[in-house]
Amino acid sequence: MERKLIFLDIDGTLITEMKKPSRQTVKAVRCARTKGHKVFLCTGRNMPIIGEDIREVGFDGIISSAGGHVEVEGQVLFDHLLPEETIQECLLVFHKNGVYCRIENQDGIYTDPQMEELLKNAKADQSNSELIRMQKEIEAGIPVLPYAKYPKRGAYKICFTASTLEAIEKTKPYLENRFEYVVHPYGGSTSCFNGEIIPRGIDKGKGMEIVCEYFGMGRDDTIAFGDSMNDYEMMQYAGISVAMGNACKELKRMADRVCKSVEEDGIYYEFLKMGLI
Repeated sequence: MERKLIFLDIDGTLITEMKKPSRQTVKAVRCARTKGHKVFLCTGRNMPIIGEDIREVGFDGIISSAGGHVEVEGQVLFDHLLPEETIQECLLVFHKNGVYCRIENQDGIYTDPQMEELLKNAKADQSNSELIRMQKEIEAGIPVLPYAKYPKRGAYKICFTASTLEAIEKTKPYLENRFEYVVHPYGGSTSCFNGEIIPRGIDKGKGMEIVCEYFGMGRDDTIAFGDSMNDYEMMQYAGISVAMGNACKELKRMADRVCKSVEEDGIYYEFLKMGLI
């Protein structure tokens, strides 16, 4: 196969439930690179929480913070922090409507204390890899700082949680002209609805476009693997989009292909089928 640019989401795609990448997944990434393909992380995570166990797999670059930060071969190509004035405006709208937040900047993650309580007690839909990851972070003791320590110097992204969908809907008239709302899958008995707001025009698909320009390649040369709705723009942009077997149904419907689940080493077996390794 001609050289491809391959973009991999992390949670629910590259790894499952805060575990290390499997031996087969590591093999797939490394073999694809030896074949001349370029492989990139394309994640909603901010840079401080992309662990060494993931980085040491070996990638040609990283799109993080859902497109807010792009670096290739150690060179930063794009970095966009939301101004603090905008962050505070969003927080005011969310808090006024009983929605709690998680702010992600270049230093770490800061949360409302009420958000942690909602996460601890939530029953996650199995296709909601973002909620599962946040719960596992709490269980594992990964340092997430209280909002009181937030330095107020701007941030890449705001995630939100609420006990009702109605609370989230009430915030949209104030913010959806500037932000895309991503609400992750939820079960019928859930007590926690979670998602994120992504600045319009800055998303994983835009990050992929920046990487393509850097290498002088087109979107037809790209392949993207994802599992949740914050991968939607990435999948839309890709020449070939692949939904994981564990992906939410909305993503499976729009994907070009559906592979095995992350637990079944979907990346490895799809790389084989596609002739990437």
